[in-house]
Amino acid sequence: MDENVLQHFRPDEAPLIDAIGGWIQQVQDEYRPVLTHFLNPRQVYIASTLARRADMHVRFNGGHEHAEMQRALFYPDYYEPEPKDFELTVLRVDYPVKFANLHHSQILGTLLGSGIEREILGDILTDGLSWQVITESSMADYLMGQVDHIGRVKSRLQPESWNNLLVPMNEWETEGATLSSLRLDNIVGTGFHLSRHRAKELIEGGKVRLNWAETIKPDFELDVADIVSVRGFGRIRLDEVGGRTKKEKIRVTLAVLQK
Repeated sequence: MDENVLQHFRPDEAPLIDAIGGWIQQVQDEYRPVLTHFLNPRQVYIASTLARRADMHVRFNGGHEHAEMQRALFYPDYYEPEPKDFELTVLRVDYPVKFANLHHSQILGTLLGSGIEREILGDILTDGLSWQVITESSMADYLMGQVDHIGRVKSRLQPESWNNLLVPMNEWETEGATLSSLRLDNIVGTGFHLSRHRAKELIEGGKVRLNWAETIKPDFELDVADIVSVRGFGRIRLDEVGGRTKKEKIRVTLAVLQK
């Protein structure tokens, strides 16, 4: 990938950038659509940026309007994508609702424990009682055959109609802020109104994930579309990085999802 492109992103994002470049080249060489696994919001942002730079068509679909995890479809001029092209399936979690409670982390841990990668799974949805999992259609049968318990709760995955897709009960709240830096501890502290010291403790204590990956680096610099998950608090998404104030503070827009 061109060094001029790489300089706009973090060094650890180089493999993703190379992969996106490969997908775009494949569409150009073979003149056919190319479908990816699920991408997180930061990866979607990068894919959109590189597709625009290459004058390449791309669409994203995660099964519902506000999906965090989405598959990307890169396609040539002649092609008009349809929903079925994204090859998505929704599965219902059947469990004894009256006698047990499930949590997002339990369901995700069980699914990953079945031997699949995170990129195979889309969003895990709940209305506070029922649970659903969006996944790649090619992996639906495998997952249904692998899961018989979630934690200690006897559970099964069953096919669900898209007509019965759950509407998530949680909503993101957007707020503007001015920050001295885009450090992880600074954004965690600002988003959840914690001291920098407390935010640093949470990060170094292994209670924070960045784009679903473990991180213990309080000084890690965030960028647009990064999502931070803080155990016991919720999530923060960095939606926008603007200019600076007269006191050299950075203007940002954060979206916060309280637990």
